[in-house]
Amino acid sequence: METTSLERLQKQLQSGDISRRGFVRRATAMGISTAAAVMMSERTLAQDASPAASPAGGAASAVMTREEYEASLQEAFAFEEPARQGGQLIQAHSSDIQTLNTVLSGDLYSAWINGFIFDTLIGGSVVDGQTVPGIADGWDIADDGVTYTVHLHQGVTWHDGEPFTADDVVFTFDMALAEDSLSPRKGTIEESLDSYRKIDEHTVEFTAKFQSAVFVTDVMGQFGIMPKHIWEDVPPADWPSDPGSTGQDPSRVIGTGSFKFVEWALGDHVTLERNPDYWDAPNIPIVDTYTYQVIADQSSAIAALQTGQADMTEIPVAQANPLRESNPELQIVDFDTLGFNYFITFQDPDAGLPFTDRNVRQALLYALDRDLMAETVYDGFARRADGIYSVLSIAYAPDRVNTIYTYDPDQARQLLDDAGWMEGADGIREKDGERLSFEMYFTEGVARYETQVPYMQQAWREVGVEMLPTAIPFPTLSENGDAGNFEMILQGLNGTVVGDLSILFASDRTPPDGFNKMRYSNPAFDELVEPSKRELDFDKRIDLLVEQGNIVNDDAAVGINLFAKGIYGGAPTLHNFFPNGYSNVWWITRAWLEDA
Repeated sequence: METTSLERLQKQLQSGDISRRGFVRRATAMGISTAAAVMMSERTLAQDASPAASPAGGAASAVMTREEYEASLQEAFAFEEPARQGGQLIQAHSSDIQTLNTVLSGDLYSAWINGFIFDTLIGGSVVDGQTVPGIADGWDIADDGVTYTVHLHQGVTWHDGEPFTADDVVFTFDMALAEDSLSPRKGTIEESLDSYRKIDEHTVEFTAKFQSAVFVTDVMGQFGIMPKHIWEDVPPADWPSDPGSTGQDPSRVIGTGSFKFVEWALGDHVTLERNPDYWDAPNIPIVDTYTYQVIADQSSAIAALQTGQADMTEIPVAQANPLRESNPELQIVDFDTLGFNYFITFQDPDAGLPFTDRNVRQALLYALDRDLMAETVYDGFARRADGIYSVLSIAYAPDRVNTIYTYDPDQARQLLDDAGWMEGADGIREKDGERLSFEMYFTEGVARYETQVPYMQQAWREVGVEMLPTAIPFPTLSENGDAGNFEMILQGLNGTVVGDLSILFASDRTPPDGFNKMRYSNPAFDELVEPSKRELDFDKRIDLLVEQGNIVNDDAAVGINLFAKGIYGGAPTLHNFFPNGYSNVWWITRAWLEDA
């Protein structure tokens, strides 16, 4: 941690230049937990303007303790004491998972399941998104600001009874960063991490390449820790097909998490069972089993919730208000999220597609009435996306966005004219004998797409663009995206609290090293990636993120349609049901069910 930045922040607080709330906000952006920042503000206000000791290795390195985080949860959520232990909690969802290997996971649904099986070193608070302990109790930061000594929780065992040690942590990073690794987070970690080593059985040292505001999340929070004794003989290139990743051999799906793996029936369900020996007592599950039930049709998932065959499911926006009226006993919860609905286009110059032209990409956005989409397709549970940063991101600043793609079909037509695409005999534009026609993949079974996709098709048709929609299973969609086997994909993605989206837009973050499936490239964006991570001053870092966001948004690198709310429904018999924008499923370990 950069001492001078913290000292300057403390002096600003003492002089009254910033409020206590502003101090906490900026300090947390430097990687300090909310609780630690609050304590620092109290100490700072209680002393004179000269900080006593170097905060780099002391208070500044503090992280919210497990007890403090639990207290914050108890304050934020009205948990009920369980009136019943056991039972089977069933979540219905339209998309299957992709893998049971946390290092390889690149989709939200796999992350949900893997998050219950494997523990990460650190986590994110479901209260405010800030860093909290995971299987690591905390860390110290040396005076150099780049050396992190991480203290692992002691007494943890793997699901098969083997002890969890620092060797497992080192092994997991070795495999994730191996030359033949297929982890989508490899590039992000390599960008920030210089070295790592075991100090003793319960201590690991990480050294950053530079002082960074996002080192902890970019490195320690990327994936769960894998058991060395299970995976050490498997080359990283073989991990995707290993029975431990596919679930074909349950004895290889071994974690330290709150649930143990039982089975994965592809396209049907994933079942986990309670881990009664879980090391983090408040999160020992109350239910006996948790089943992630794949029901491809969302209407069927809603019906399962209504009939008691499922305990919770995502609610399509069009059904949220009607369900509230017709089934008042159901728990319908909506919330802001880190997510956005967007379309990506394949921009590899060698592919010969029209999307390498910025005018074409911008025209596609101007042709869509995204305010109308928010009100009709999303029934008011969304807002037009101005810029690239989602609502819960610290970089969300719509008033600082350069280009606002308000609905302007005339502007869309002019941009297409400028790009040389002229209207053909059938109304579809042509250039050099090619029609401006392309296929768009989207995930089958997602109810909102049934309205959104036809609208997008019609809106683009009105400016001379032909979009041919194709619904496919989510795993297939994801695989095609990684392989560059697509023209356009409509999908959703979660942003980050800390604002960094280089994993999506940096030139070197193409699969498998990231999520730049578009093959987008802009040197101006790339040049700001490292400075935006190095900057420890909160306001200056926000300025850099805003600049990055404007570069990407001006380019229309992706078509971010909407910042949509999440909506989940819970059965009347489900208690401690608290999905929110930081995690839809975090509460499952605390949930309990009435007798059916």
